[in-house]
Amino acid sequence: MRPPLDTPEDMLPGESVAALLRPESMLDPSPTPREMSCRAFRDALGGFATGVTVLTALAPDGQPVGVTISSFNSVSLQPPLILWSLACSSPRLEAFRRARHYAVNVLAADQEWISDRFASPDPDRFAGVRTIVGIGDVPLLDACAASFECSSEAHYPGGDHVIFLGRVRRFSRNELAEPLIFHAGRYRVLGDGS
Repeated sequence: MRPPLDTPEDMLPGESVAALLRPESMLDPSPTPREMSCRAFRDALGGFATGVTVLTALAPDGQPVGVTISSFNSVSLQPPLILWSLACSSPRLEAFRRARHYAVNVLAADQEWISDRFASPDPDRFAGVRTIVGIGDVPLLDACAASFECSSEAHYPGGDHVIFLGRVRRFSRNELAEPLIFHAGRYRVLGDGS
């Protein structure tokens, strides 16, 4: 299955990320061999449970930008480094490439709607979302399971994505919040037996 989107233009107005990611929504009566290979690869990747994050930054014009991603990993403890990736086709790619700071907001189990919001084509993704000001004036999403405020260390080409390496400058963890999980095309929470 496909992880939460970093290319919101794939969605139709009013469509949720989870609905878009169901296998039946990806069926085509006559897929090409390349499409079959990409789908099989996505399905296999869907077997790996991930957390759901929203990356936030400021665009060069000072406007906040954010995207839903699941491609987030730790890299190093000393120095504290993380990585994440964003599709080359994302309209927000250049804003993140040029950002000196950004934040990784690890969503809590009750923040599925935020994941959907930041994966949608909605031009005002921050409407109704409570934020606080972080390092470099980057908006941090309130009440997340964890957040990592980073300075941009480097970015590298990675096929149809750009891989970002960030140096963690400050982090926080909400020990009472359960994380939002994505597995096999669905949102899940820890302890969810379904």
